[in-house]
Amino acid sequence: MTSLFDAARDPGDRPLAAALRPQTLDDVVGQEALTAPGSVLRRRIAARTLGSLVLYGPPGVGKTSIARAVGGMLGKDFRPLHATRAGVKEIRALADEARLRPILIFVDEVHRFSATQADDLLAICEDGIADFIGATTQNPYHALPPALISRSTILKLEPLSIEDMERVVRRGIEHLARAGVAVAMTPAQTRLIAGRSGGDARRALTTLESLAVGHGAGGPVEITEAMLEEVYRAAAVNHDRSGDMHYDVVSAFVKSMRGSDPDATLYWLARLIHAGEDPRYIARRIMIHASEDVGLADNGVLQTAVAAAQAVAMIGYPEAQIILAHAALHVARAPKSNSACRGISLAMQAVASEPPIPVPPHLRDAHYKGAEALGHVGYVFPHDDPRGWSEQPYAPGIAAGRLYQSDARQAGTFEKRADEHWERLSGRLAPRRFGDD
Repeated sequence: MTSLFDAARDPGDRPLAAALRPQTLDDVVGQEALTAPGSVLRRRIAARTLGSLVLYGPPGVGKTSIARAVGGMLGKDFRPLHATRAGVKEIRALADEARLRPILIFVDEVHRFSATQADDLLAICEDGIADFIGATTQNPYHALPPALISRSTILKLEPLSIEDMERVVRRGIEHLARAGVAVAMTPAQTRLIAGRSGGDARRALTTLESLAVGHGAGGPVEITEAMLEEVYRAAAVNHDRSGDMHYDVVSAFVKSMRGSDPDATLYWLARLIHAGEDPRYIARRIMIHASEDVGLADNGVLQTAVAAAQAVAMIGYPEAQIILAHAALHVARAPKSNSACRGISLAMQAVASEPPIPVPPHLRDAHYKGAEALGHVGYVFPHDDPRGWSEQPYAPGIAAGRLYQSDARQAGTFEKRADEHWERLSGRLAPRRFGDD
């Protein structure tokens, strides 16, 4: 098998990440599901019918490297195309070249392609003139033109594991040693770089290169804690606020609050804060879930969330992080009920899909002269009853429990107390989502 490092040439003339670029799929670190024998990609290469592929994954996991390796394994010239600059002229030039020699067209950031660009390029690929690989960090089903999705095989790449990242760092150290730069690093430091790189091999190798270069001739470069602290000072966590990572971290944050895990809630909140997320956006998400997931189980949570939103509008980071943590932990620690969220969803479905229920005569507006003659009579004012409640139809055809079902599960919650109050008053059990016992 070709070594990842034997394939590298002129090690001092190229960035470390470029020098260590895999030459075949066997050289790729991680992505075993994609590169394993019998995988879709392997079978397509073996059959020499690559067609159109889209590689989807976070930065630094090998999308471009895999594309180049595939081109080499197929014996095709690699032709990168810039999504924001490629026009009809450039695409036609590639078509003309493809008629003379086998080429693989590669488009990084393919999500920047317009529908017209995609149609022009795919017309070439569908005719079998050239193969095509696109790479994107954004969810292709959200970000790519439908024409490109329908004609391409989507292959998802995952962030590299800590163990994979340690292999990458060790390979980088070995490569630097062959280039005459010896690096002395402890296993703990290797693991630190692997972990801090967030599954991004390019970031790990760039960090290693920053630590190793520029020390002059002499003995090995001893990596110190001070050097690591300097290279990671203000280093950003991989988090694109307009891309998939943003939505994935936000999703993990709100699901952790819903799942009542305070530690996970704080972790994902810290990820958002570290990435520079607008505190007002985070506060809005907390407000939503104060009603969606806690709701009537603890009405005070919404008050906390609204107060937090008002506070962070006046107080910026770093103090705003304490306020956000306060509100998020209140959501996470509170008893849960989604009866309000579920109830309004069912009500909206009923209004949208069923004939409207006429307003009963006794509930119609009766404040003007002539209303009685129109039959707007019969309303019983609940406050005239000593109990503060009188039974009368309010929405004929909407049976009790069809839209609202109590989620009360714990003694002491507002919803539980309300169930008990109305059951005593009406003599009927309140409709409950999980039964009446």
